Amino acid sequence: ENRKQEATEYIIHLHLFGQTTYHQTRNMTVSKALATLLLATIGALPTHGFAPSTHAHRMPTKNDVFSATSQKSAVYAATDSDVTSKSSTDALTLFSPCKINLFLRIIRKRPDGFHDLASLFQAVGFGDTLHLSLTDKDADEFTCNMEGVPTDSSNLVLRALELMRQKTDRKNVFFKADLVKRVPAQAGLGGGSANAATAMWGANELMGNPATLDELIEWSGELGSDITFFLSRGTAYCTGRGEIMTAIDPPLPSGAKLSIVKPDLGLSTPKVFGALDYDGLSEENPEGLRDTFLKEGVVNTDDKYYINDLEQPAFDCLPELKALKDELLEVEGFDHVMMSGSGTSIFCIGEPADKEAFMKEFDSRDGVSVFNAEFINREEGC
Repeated sequence: ENRKQEATEYIIHLHLFGQTTYHQTRNMTVSKALATLLLATIGALPTHGFAPSTHAHRMPTKNDVFSATSQKSAVYAATDSDVTSKSSTDALTLFSPCKINLFLRIIRKRPDGFHDLASLFQAVGFGDTLHLSLTDKDADEFTCNMEGVPTDSSNLVLRALELMRQKTDRKNVFFKADLVKRVPAQAGLGGGSANAATAMWGANELMGNPATLDELIEWSGELGSDITFFLSRGTAYCTGRGEIMTAIDPPLPSGAKLSIVKPDLGLSTPKVFGALDYDGLSEENPEGLRDTFLKEGVVNTDDKYYINDLEQPAFDCLPELKALKDELLEVEGFDHVMMSGSGTSIFCIGEPADKEAFMKEFDSRDGVSVFNAEFINREEGC
């Protein structure tokens, strides 16, 4: 009853992959494009196409399941004309999703030392939570619950906030950010990149939307390779260093089940690239791979098209990772099993036939975490 009562105290906006903004007012009219389902978020109603944001006052655990369903329920809706750029708020709670690479082709090493790649990115409903608000102090404040995450100016959240100040010429606007992390580092899931994109979007909202989405996409490439993707609708074909994004519209359907299995072992991206055997790279045309996934879907696409050119060098660096994948391939119910990005997470498309036994075998194992999630996307215009 307390949680249902709380629903009357907030109106939630939805934008990027289930990001939500909590407005402590009952009378504020919100855009239909951004309205989402608070009751769904607290479990009273189903969601539509997005993962619900973690509750703002609860520390998430690795066993939380973020779900996205095909059902739709309207708790609150208004016309787009009801909201202007002036209708900003003082505090937001934002869901920051992670991604998997359905395929990852390394094309070549560039003269600048980076690599050209081609990959089909997909957002999934497992991620972090960013609490972001305006502050009257003369500097940004940043905290994070995860040990080892830098809280100085090197953090991507702080860099994103500084970039937004520079690009919008709002040099006297500062923020308080509290990042509740669940996505582990060195996982190949783009957690840090998602945090940066989320911070950019949130800062823009708090400042009254001085930037367009296209501008956010353009600016995000200055911070890192994968950040641009997290401003898409949920599925994108990325090339260059990863910053050149071709949005897939419509995106792949939400709701596809997967399990992400992450060993405590980590690998840095430079180390994986350092072990790359260029003669051993796949010769599959990446555009052909993209078209196959979009035509056949993630379940029906043949296993041979699940290609990650960084998987073998990662296995060479960590043979234990190859052994873990081999174990997961034996689990009944998974359609496809592959490492994401540069590792060390392994994603498994589908659901285990015996989920209880699967969780007991892998999630209860020392040094291994399992995160069950679904594909997510956002509707056109949101």
